[in-house]
Amino acid sequence: MTSADEPIGRRVARWRARRRMTQQMFADRLGRSKSWVDKTEQGVRPLDRYPVIQEIARVLRVDPLVLLGERRPPPSTGQPDGVDGVRAALARYDDHCGTASVAETGRHVAHAWLTYQHAHYAQVVRLLPRLLPAAQGVRAQAPGLLVQAYRITSSVLVKLGEADLGWLAADRAAGVASGDAVLAGAAAVSVGQALRALGRDRLALVATLAAARRVGSASEPVHGALLLQAGLAAAGCGDTRSEELIGRAVDLAARVAADDPHRTGFGPGAVEAARVVAAIERGDAGQALRRHEQTVRREAWRRLPAEHRAAYLVDVARAYLQVGDLPGAGRALVEADAVAPAEVRCRPLARTVIAEVARGHPAPADVARLATLVGLTR
Repeated sequence: MTSADEPIGRRVARWRARRRMTQQMFADRLGRSKSWVDKTEQGVRPLDRYPVIQEIARVLRVDPLVLLGERRPPPSTGQPDGVDGVRAALARYDDHCGTASVAETGRHVAHAWLTYQHAHYAQVVRLLPRLLPAAQGVRAQAPGLLVQAYRITSSVLVKLGEADLGWLAADRAAGVASGDAVLAGAAAVSVGQALRALGRDRLALVATLAAARRVGSASEPVHGALLLQAGLAAAGCGDTRSEELIGRAVDLAARVAADDPHRTGFGPGAVEAARVVAAIERGDAGQALRRHEQTVRREAWRRLPAEHRAAYLVDVARAYLQVGDLPGAGRALVEADAVAPAEVRCRPLARTVIAEVARGHPAPADVARLATLVGLTR
């Protein structure tokens, strides 16, 4: 077995030993349990979330690509230009704001959401440096528009591997929404997503559960979306409440109206997808794949936005990897690329999954093509 074929857990164990750390020392520095480290190194618990790989690499003082089996400097990942412009817009603390009206800003916010849902991330990134000042300019009359602008910003930054910056934007949304339980709940959905992307599932669970209690029955879509985020966070940190939380969301989804003014994306399709992803996070890939086969046959699946369907399929590819089905993982990745290419070609998480599948012998041809497109092969 070459170093490139070596499982990532074994590479982590080798570098931990090289740094003269016991499993307990390593666990303490990561803020994880010794059992988590042991299962990760043995390959029992999959290590397929890029932010977690980044944190492990930081503790081990190596480049994340070393853990992924890549020896050369990181090539271009297809990340859209303009993230620095978004960062600069978030860093402004002066009083300069846009001059657009509430109606015009509302149209721009709606356009940005739609663009995001179609997974046109490069376009969203270009829109944000103008959208954020415009939304700040109408904050007094329409604070909800600024909350939505920050949430869009958080969502696209998380997609592009800038989860720290995404957390900042989500936190800004929560600050603007302070005093309005429903608006704050919508912001907390984004907070939960950003914290989960950072590998801080326990914090995400606490934040989303607290927000869900405050929202109560005031908004079923927001309450349901918070329960889904809490369920996914619970699965990620090994909390046994995961299935119960998502089960509560199932009941809400059955009666939620089509109207979703806070753009949570909550509904039957989102719940079914979350049940599959939660099983993946718990390491139960067999259950996840059985549910997946049922999920994609339902009408609710086809109604999900392209962004959501493609992200879900990347997660399903992780499940196929967990059971050692490289062709299945390859099919899921190729299908995700057909639904929303940017979801596969711009996201560090997708890059990680592509790299693992492409190491198969022989690698599925379509996945080898994707690996070339995202710069994983020469």
